[in-house]
Amino acid sequence: MKKIKEEMLEKKLWAVVGVTGNKDKYGYKIWKKLIQHNYETYGVNPNYDEIEGEKIYHFLKELPKKVDVIDMVVPPKIGTHTLDEAKEAGVEYIWFQPGTFNDEIVNKAKNMGFKILYDDCILATLVKLEKK
Repeated sequence: MKKIKEEMLEKKLWAVVGVTGNKDKYGYKIWKKLIQHNYETYGVNPNYDEIEGEKIYHFLKELPKKVDVIDMVVPPKIGTHTLDEAKEAGVEYIWFQPGTFNDEIVNKAKNMGFKILYDDCILATLVKLEKK
C-alpha cells in the first residue's frame, strides 16, 4: 500500500466526496488541506452548491476535469454508489478515510480494478509533510 500511497500523493487532481461547509468535520478539513498543498481539488456533495465561494458538485460526472484520486469521506453505504460513478468517470485511485469503508466496499473497489488505500488518513499524511 505504501507504493499506492506515494502514487496518489504525486497525483494533482483530487475530488473529496463528502465535502462539507462544517469546519469541524473531516470533509471540510481534508478539502482545505489538499487545496493548501496545491492539489487541484473538487468538492462533491449533493447537499451543497458552494462552500466559501467554491463550486461544489453534486455528482462526479459533473466535474469539469477527470480527477486522478477520489478521497472518500462518506459512509460505505454512500461510497458504494460513488464507486460506480468513479468507474464511469475513469478514476484510477480511491482513498478511503478511516470510518468510510468495510469489507464489502473494499472488495467491491478491488473487484472493479481501483487502486485503493484505506486505514490511512490524507489529512494526517499532509500534516506530517508540513512538519518535515
